Amino acid sequence: MKTSILYATLIAGVLSNQTPLDVAEEPWTKTYGPQIDLPFTGPLSFAHLPYIRCLDDGSQTFNIGLLGLPFDTGVSYRPGARFGPYAIRSGSRRQRELRGYTMAWGINPYVQGAKIIDCGDVPVSPFDNALAIDQIEAAYTTLLQRPVAVGGEGVPYTSAPLGKDGKEHPRIISLGGDHTIVLPILRSLHKVYGPVSVIHFDAHLDTWPPFGYPGASTVQAQSNHGTFFWVAAQENLISNTSIHAGIRCKLMGIEDIEHDTSVGFELITTDDIDDYGVAEIIRRIRARVGDSPVYLSLDIDVVDPGLAPATGTPEAGGWTTRELKRIIRGLAGLNFVGVDLVEVAPSYDHAEITGVAAADLIHEFLSMLMTSPIPSKGERGDKEHVQNIMKDEL
Repeated sequence: MKTSILYATLIAGVLSNQTPLDVAEEPWTKTYGPQIDLPFTGPLSFAHLPYIRCLDDGSQTFNIGLLGLPFDTGVSYRPGARFGPYAIRSGSRRQRELRGYTMAWGINPYVQGAKIIDCGDVPVSPFDNALAIDQIEAAYTTLLQRPVAVGGEGVPYTSAPLGKDGKEHPRIISLGGDHTIVLPILRSLHKVYGPVSVIHFDAHLDTWPPFGYPGASTVQAQSNHGTFFWVAAQENLISNTSIHAGIRCKLMGIEDIEHDTSVGFELITTDDIDDYGVAEIIRRIRARVGDSPVYLSLDIDVVDPGLAPATGTPEAGGWTTRELKRIIRGLAGLNFVGVDLVEVAPSYDHAEITGVAAADLIHEFLSMLMTSPIPSKGERGDKEHVQNIMKDEL
């Protein structure tokens, strides 16, 4: 014990006599300035945001947190979405806080008053689905109960009137992971908001009952990426005001549609964009969910596989990323309580086109969450105004 005390005293004495380095006078800083991260360098976080293991650090408050959920053992076809959070973050390398303004939205979501951070990944079990689903629910519930960052006067959102407890809660953008992750997320949200309306962008219904499904002979196996909404409906986690958009999968027959309606969903097909246009799709979605608490879930396979091939169950004939972004912009101002993007499986990608598309959609989510009304042409800036800005920058 005496030796330890003596050693500690000696170390303290040495440290107290050291002179702090003045990096401002060192060759690098004096000549070139701060050591900044380039788009292709630095630690991997979404858009170079602060990366914090939020589950370990309760001192960090935030308004919006990005959370990776690397789970993919609920798939029926191609696995690999456990690498989705990595691929989405990698696809966001050219994004950053100081360059987040888009002409479409007319804002930079990072400078609107909200504190936005990357909360890292939940270390889910790759061996036990029941355990992994419980881990996701525990992690999401933990972060959902964290106090929000104060001082965000520009945040166009309050969750207090929507929740059972009348308190503000942060919003989480989940990076999947296969679509099964939505079940534990809905369980967590139910504790705060009760049943929520779901806006579901997907090529598939994901409301199928597990009975007779190949391999679904146990209770654990009945929760997968094609059945989770059915399970959620059985648990009264979703309201009867939910809606699909982008559906184009093969079905057993009209009975699948009838069953889907009984689960609580209306349906917009991929072809509806040709027959009715973007504006009508937006109108239908907004009319369906109304002013209820809304959860938005986006499966990347809603996009045509020619533009986003890296997914587990690709379906030909999907929407373009441009069409999808136009629809998302029309949803601003709804009572969103959470968002996710799932089913990115980068092993099937080419030149990161799916990862880049997914990262860009996350930026759309951030802008959507930070915009109260639908952005008008005047708010976005007309062509002449934008050209003048570009001239000024040049």
